[in-house]
Amino acid sequence: MSKAPSLIVAKVGSSTLVDEGGGLDRGFIRSLCDQVVELAREGTRVVLVSSGAAAAGRDELGLAERPSDIMTLQACAAAGQAKLTEAYADVLAERGIPCGQVLLTRRDVVDRAAYLNARNTLMRLIELGAMPVVNENDTVSVAEFAFGDNDMLGAIVAGLVSADLYVILSDVDGLYTANPQTDPSARLVERVSEVDGRISSMAGAALSSYGTGGMASKLRAARAMLAAGIPTVICRGRREGALLDAAHAEGVGTRFEAGSKETPHELGRKLWIGLAEVVRGTLVLDDGAARAVTERGASVLPVGVVETRGTYAAGDVVDVRGPAGTLLGRGAVRYSSDDMARIRGLKLDVIARFLGEGAAQPAIHRDELLVF
Repeated sequence: MSKAPSLIVAKVGSSTLVDEGGGLDRGFIRSLCDQVVELAREGTRVVLVSSGAAAAGRDELGLAERPSDIMTLQACAAAGQAKLTEAYADVLAERGIPCGQVLLTRRDVVDRAAYLNARNTLMRLIELGAMPVVNENDTVSVAEFAFGDNDMLGAIVAGLVSADLYVILSDVDGLYTANPQTDPSARLVERVSEVDGRISSMAGAALSSYGTGGMASKLRAARAMLAAGIPTVICRGRREGALLDAAHAEGVGTRFEAGSKETPHELGRKLWIGLAEVVRGTLVLDDGAARAVTERGASVLPVGVVETRGTYAAGDVVDVRGPAGTLLGRGAVRYSSDDMARIRGLKLDVIARFLGEGAAQPAIHRDELLVF
């Protein structure tokens, strides 16, 4: 058994948390907390990103089905959030571990100062021996600033606290080569070092009425963690000792891991750009520029940009895609969309000749580009 990491972010989904009747499964919560306590004894702290507030509220409010309108969903979240945190806090208190609730919206991490404040709060809770329970503040989230699903919220939190491991406790055993419910030849993929087109094609849709994220959302989160150098495990949360096994690298689920060449300090701003910021547009690169960015760690130069999409200002975050539409990374662009439309395809010396030396700069500097 290998030594457990110092800090783990674990995300547990609604479909794993609730019982067959749609209420919180107290037995599972107790089992999960027992694993957190065991890890604490080994010197490992856990930050728990927990879904389930809306599902708990749905049960609390007596609704038979998941509502489809935003107001009722937010009402469910409001009714269920206290119930969810209380469920963890009661069990952990019996074991001498405090529990702290942290509710975030994407707006809280888009602003750099707020992002750092969120990190400071989480780190202080950890230092004080508490287990932070993080969830999206669904009661006030709006579409533009929603995380979309807690798989990505967990990835943002893992980057925020510089976690040693990110564990997604799901209702599936991991990533399969095909849908195991329909294809008997499907087999579990135990290790992944790169989320390429072949791996992405294995992802299916969400299968639960309680959860919002399917395998595709988990792969997006894992790909971001690969870029950050943070190992990620996707596994069945209800498997006995799943969190412990993932912490000890005991061969549970699918493990995503690839060595990052950058230090956590160098990655800090890139992670904020790539994971927390709201994307405003897209730059499409030609083949040569795409290879330079992904293989040599180069900046995105205007000469390699073949298309610009969306409306954005200088400093906004944009997606960077290859000629086939593959998402290569995300970065802070140095030109507005209007300027980019004028200078795309031009070399820096040509831009300098017509617009001046100060205007001749990379479209996205590599220091502000998170490559997936």
